[in-house]
Amino acid sequence: MILTSWYSRIGSSVLLGLLLTACKDPVDDYVAPPTAPPVVATANWSARADSAQAALQQNFYVANENYYRQNNAGQTNFNYWWQAHGLDILIDGFQRTSSADYLTRMRQVIQGAKAKNGNTYLNEFYDDMEWHALACLRAYEVTRETEYKNIATLLWNDIKLGWNEQQGGGIAWKKTQRSYKNTPANAPAAILAARLYMLDRNPDDLEWAKKIYSWQKSKLVDPADGAVWDGVNREGNNQIDKNWIFTYNQGTFIGAGVALYRATQQTSYLDDANRTAAYVLNNTQLSPGGVMKDEGNGDGGLFKGVLVRYLTILATEPAVSATNRANYVSFLKFNGESLYSKGTRRPQYIFNTNWTTLPGSTVDGSTEMSGVMMLEALADLQARNVL
Repeated sequence: MILTSWYSRIGSSVLLGLLLTACKDPVDDYVAPPTAPPVVATANWSARADSAQAALQQNFYVANENYYRQNNAGQTNFNYWWQAHGLDILIDGFQRTSSADYLTRMRQVIQGAKAKNGNTYLNEFYDDMEWHALACLRAYEVTRETEYKNIATLLWNDIKLGWNEQQGGGIAWKKTQRSYKNTPANAPAAILAARLYMLDRNPDDLEWAKKIYSWQKSKLVDPADGAVWDGVNREGNNQIDKNWIFTYNQGTFIGAGVALYRATQQTSYLDDANRTAAYVLNNTQLSPGGVMKDEGNGDGGLFKGVLVRYLTILATEPAVSATNRANYVSFLKFNGESLYSKGTRRPQYIFNTNWTTLPGSTVDGSTEMSGVMMLEALADLQARNVL
């Protein structure tokens, strides 16, 4: 009865298999235990950001004059607006680590920028002053050291003088070419005005933010897909440079939308930012294969880093939908992983303009800064548990 019951449960075919197996050499039927899948360590983006910060300091910083030079091959040219992004990067490091060393270097960089700029923070180019004002305002928000706020206020008062009614409004690109208006001089100014309003609640700042943003959107943003064009009347012919589609212009308009949303709680501004962000993610010329395009050394080396900064701000805005947030984080992670695995020479941590291939021996400080901003962004996202 026991055998019959057991047989009825397992079936004749199973029993036959067992009997045949008993007649075989046991070696013939040996099956090795499955190999455990390899353990893939989670990327430590904070440690990578540390290495990138160290490389920027070691290879691009002129310690006796406190500025970031042209490249890692000894060219010592001073680029005023690069220093502002150097300050922003140091703020990234301080916020991530709370290391007092970053505070010291922040003070040194802003003092060096003034000294190398003719002992003044004022400049011929309105957009260059805006970058410094934005970085200094952020430094003030982090440290509450009044020197930073004073610099931002000084620059903001001068920047507002760049507004004129040629091309229907907008802030000029530079003081000697007031008829040429572009995104680099207007989208960052809108961010600055909105952030100043959030800090001081001066209604005049909010009006400036709205006015500048309105001109920017109506003149230099494609209403169909949110693409941000570079400028208008560059050659005195009233034409818009619609073929000049740069990553940082998309980034600053995204940043302006987020800043105005936070200042007003009007969802239309956030909708604008999401539309332009979708353009960034889906445009094959801007992001071929999902990786932001190569925009060269020189000033172009900084462009991707600017987009990374403001897309990260959008990705971490609480009002953004979970779906959009996931898409933005995925895009940033994909770019960062490509940069780290394909576009970084290690252990030196030197970055390429093309985030899919290794760099040559000479790299500009602007390009290095974009790489540091990318790794700092991923460290921030990882710390927030959204990566």
